[in-house]
Amino acid sequence: VQLQASGGGLVQPGGSLRLSCAASGSIFRFYNLNWYRQAPGKQREMVADIITGGSTSYVDSVKGRFTISRDNARSTVYLQMNNLKPEDTAVYSCNAYRITNSKRYDYWGQGTQVTVSS
Repeated sequence: VQLQASGGGLVQPGGSLRLSCAASGSIFRFYNLNWYRQAPGKQREMVADIITGGSTSYVDSVKGRFTISRDNARSTVYLQMNNLKPEDTAVYSCNAYRITNSKRYDYWGQGTQVTVSS
């Protein structure tokens, strides 16, 4: 699976961005999908997750503001980010994974920078 993230940029606090991550090379609908972020000097954290069945989960700090979705026909996962805060500034990366025979297989896209600043 090859992943290509896009949509980052500079936005003012309270603004919105939508990140996209397009996949190619395998059967997209069989993969669970995550968005991760890493801020300078901090550990990478998982922001949002959407499994093959469509159920989602979020880190507490983005609940109610971020929405993850997937379009299997377009092999794309999205992260809609609303009411952005300076602490959301980070490099955001997409991840696709599947678990087969109790072994996890991970695939990563390159990151896209999100900067929230006035």
